[in-house]
Amino acid sequence: MMMAFERPAHTPPALVPLLVSAGAVLVSQYFFNAAAQVPDPALLPTDPPPKPDPITSETVVFWGLRLWQVVGIFSMFILAIIITLCCIFKCRIPRTKKEIEARNAQRQAAKTYANTLETVPPLNELTEVPGAPADSSSAVRTVSEQVQSREARQLAAVREEDELTNHHGQPQSG
Repeated sequence: MMMAFERPAHTPPALVPLLVSAGAVLVSQYFFNAAAQVPDPALLPTDPPPKPDPITSETVVFWGLRLWQVVGIFSMFILAIIITLCCIFKCRIPRTKKEIEARNAQRQAAKTYANTLETVPPLNELTEVPGAPADSSSAVRTVSEQVQSREARQLAAVREEDELTNHHGQPQSG
């Protein structure tokens, strides 16, 4: 029997393991080269993505609204905000020199008119006759008082005539 540490009688030369290892390297190199030629699915060329439809004014943007409708709504919203801000903060629009001078002259005329009105005496002082007694019969009557007294006299005269014609039995003319 043979012991575990004894060599067999026909030992391969040292060249065989060298050839086996060289063959293994060559086979692995072949597999590596062959594997490199297999295309990777992630790197394969794909069809280019389809071009999107061109954007026109009739393109539906969202909520079924077309582009021109969205632009119109947006611009009206912005315009409403601008108008509101101009009304709140009283923005001034640039004017010409003539307009500015005319507005200034108008303000000055309004000031002088207001100052003149302050100097006018009250109405009861204007209707009194200077040096006349204080009774109401001598006071100057206003236009409305004069019109009311005329209407009352005319109505009374008509009523008397109506009573006379009705009283005599004659038909009214009308």
